[in-house]
Amino acid sequence: MLIPRLEPGSPTPAMSALATLLEKRTGQRLAANRSWRIETELKPVMRALGLETLEDLVAAYDADPRGKLGDQIVDALLNQETSFFRDGAVLDMVADAAMAMAVEHAGRRIKVWSAGCANGQEPLSLAMLFAERARQQGLAEPEILATDVSDAAISRARAGRFSQFEIQRGLPVRRMIEWFEADGPTWTARPDLVRRIVFRRHNLVGDVPPVGRFDIVLCRNVLLYLSADQRQQVFDAFARVVRPGGLLVLGAGETVIGQSEAFVPSARYRGLYEPAPGVRLGLREEFA
Repeated sequence: MLIPRLEPGSPTPAMSALATLLEKRTGQRLAANRSWRIETELKPVMRALGLETLEDLVAAYDADPRGKLGDQIVDALLNQETSFFRDGAVLDMVADAAMAMAVEHAGRRIKVWSAGCANGQEPLSLAMLFAERARQQGLAEPEILATDVSDAAISRARAGRFSQFEIQRGLPVRRMIEWFEADGPTWTARPDLVRRIVFRRHNLVGDVPPVGRFDIVLCRNVLLYLSADQRQQVFDAFARVVRPGGLLVLGAGETVIGQSEAFVPSARYRGLYEPAPGVRLGLREEFA
């Protein structure tokens, strides 16, 4: 890993090199004024390896750039901040839309993609909402595909294990009791909840979109870490897989306005987006 020369007052060369690794692997940028996070987040990695400085860590990576250390560094630096039912009103709107689509397209299973799902709280929240609404309305539950760039995050999401702190962030007690089981100091999602979701590793920037067309795509609080060109690339990928009449759900601080002509604000669901008229979708097989 080549450590670049930086101007006075910039992050250290080692910090810059590690931030470059994160961007190269995931497309996510770490702002210069947030470079302090690098050492904070990587301390556990360095401690486990018996390394004292970031320079030592960079040297260890350089010695084996194809080894597991690169993945450990990237996983530690990724912002996986999330919670159950984050922005709950938005998820309720998504559930309403999914059930309305299920009625409108009777006989076809509604498909939802949770992109950048981190440790799984978003797709698990959706699975709970969909199960409850489908049960009330006598409809089939939508299928959920959940992806993230981090192998470690996907492994955690599949396991469905959360700390007491994580389980209490946004998860009502009623749902906690119904859908999770206490397991010592942690809580584990019941198998019938986890089975409602297909978890896969996927890089929004570097990989082709998952196969299939989706009725709803959620990509919340991911694009704000990408460059303008990378955001355009991701919007174009979403445009190839979102069905006509489908929806794109972004984070509260994200928008398509001024960034993509592939989507326009939804007239029916405030704050959500739908494919612009005339956008041509790619033809791909349904995901398994």
